[in-house]
Amino acid sequence: MSPAPVRMGRALWISAATMASRVLGLVREQVFAALLGAGQFTDAFVTAFRISNLLRDLFAEGALSAGFVPTFADYDRNRGRAEAWRLANAVVGLVLIVVGAITLLGIAFAPQLVRFMAPGYAPEQVVLTVKLARIMMPFLLLVSLAAVAMGMLNAQARFTAPALAPALFNVATIAVGAFLWTLGFGPRTAVIGWSVGTLLGGVFQLMAQVPSLWRLGYRPRPIISAASLREPGIRRIGRVVGAATIGLSAVQVNIFVSNIFASHEVGAVSWLNYAFRLMQLPLGVFGVAIATVAGAGVAQRAAAKDLAGARETLGAAMRLVAFLNVPSAVGLMVLAHPIIGLIYEHRAFRAADTVSTAQALVCYAIGLYGYSAVKVLAPAFYALDEARVPVMGSLLGMACNVALNLTLYPILGFRGVALGTSLAATVNFAVLAIAWKRMHGGLGGAGIYRHLLRVLCASAVLALVAWGALQGLSQVLPQRGLVRQLALALGPIALAAAAYLAAGRALGMRELDDVLRALRRRRAGAR
Repeated sequence: MSPAPVRMGRALWISAATMASRVLGLVREQVFAALLGAGQFTDAFVTAFRISNLLRDLFAEGALSAGFVPTFADYDRNRGRAEAWRLANAVVGLVLIVVGAITLLGIAFAPQLVRFMAPGYAPEQVVLTVKLARIMMPFLLLVSLAAVAMGMLNAQARFTAPALAPALFNVATIAVGAFLWTLGFGPRTAVIGWSVGTLLGGVFQLMAQVPSLWRLGYRPRPIISAASLREPGIRRIGRVVGAATIGLSAVQVNIFVSNIFASHEVGAVSWLNYAFRLMQLPLGVFGVAIATVAGAGVAQRAAAKDLAGARETLGAAMRLVAFLNVPSAVGLMVLAHPIIGLIYEHRAFRAADTVSTAQALVCYAIGLYGYSAVKVLAPAFYALDEARVPVMGSLLGMACNVALNLTLYPILGFRGVALGTSLAATVNFAVLAIAWKRMHGGLGGAGIYRHLLRVLCASAVLALVAWGALQGLSQVLPQRGLVRQLALALGPIALAAAAYLAAGRALGMRELDDVLRALRRRRAGAR
């Protein structure tokens, strides 16, 4: 008997681990916002970190993972564990050479990169941003090695350590931020110290996965040899990495373009960053968890030449993405202002910053389902060695994003940047979904579109309950204070979640039963 298409228990466990990391990430952002607010120092850090972080998203956790995971799974299944370890060491050797060189180039050309990304910055802000970018560039090498470790573990269905590793990154940065806050450093010293803490977090993220790999039998012995380039697995990874880099570069270009526009409004880079980080909570907790489990499942079935199983896995994953992320997006749109106020509006982060960040969050939330669905669909194409499809989807999404930014920014300002990004993600998803249907005859299982309609109906109930609760509580609560912030954010969330689950039950959404069964199994297993 074949395994379940998407193992709900595993997805929930990864969601829980990722939730811990994301909650710590929110704490990190809270400390950052309270320490620096939203202004020129925060804008400088965000832009500087984006240089290494975008390269991380593009290469380490994007293209490299897309090529490495299915190839490692194929070696492990068909050639044996020793050959799989040898392949991994060859990849580690190449990462040290290639990413090490990119890191050095990033340090050398940081002034040019900053001027390109932030043409609206004043000269003194450019100088600070360059300094911060040079401090954080080695973060790229650290997380690239962490991505290889994550790939080895995920390919062997070991998901816990990779899911928890980012939590240690957050712990390190929070500790540094608390230290800076306690000693009362000025904003310039604080932002430099925060950059050092970010680099320290990258070390923690890598080392968190080493014990699990060691127990599995892996011994790090990097192979640095031209002969490794002739290895079939390396050539396969290279083909996918090349195609995926082109495809994923479209997403990074979107962020570059957004930063270029936002740099002309003081604080806008920060508002967009805070909003996008918050939008990444459901994206990371649900979208990434489902994509991780489904991606490993599709890779394993592709290695076994089981296309029907791959379709079934993907269909179950797409239904689960809709069940979890559509209501999350609706909730974020309705409750953006109280959520932002509760999380960020402290000390240096002002009420006006809350209003602007909430507006950006509403625009970003529109694209949450598209973002999540792409994270599930794109790796499926890479696992089946059909990299040209996600490349085309990303390029079309990029073209739409540039056109939308040019159109919307003069009208909506930084809000147009967020809205253009969301609409571009939706276009990317639409391209992938249409291509999959034409190439593979649809997804496994039945009722994808009927399921999405039921999710939308239940989410409409969620929106009405959340809005009604927010309006009612606003009338009876004190005008200021932490109690008001807590009640306005958490009260409507709890009521809206209950309403969504009740509507889902009434509409017969089977994913609700799957989630409840998985939770019961987890609870029983913990006893």
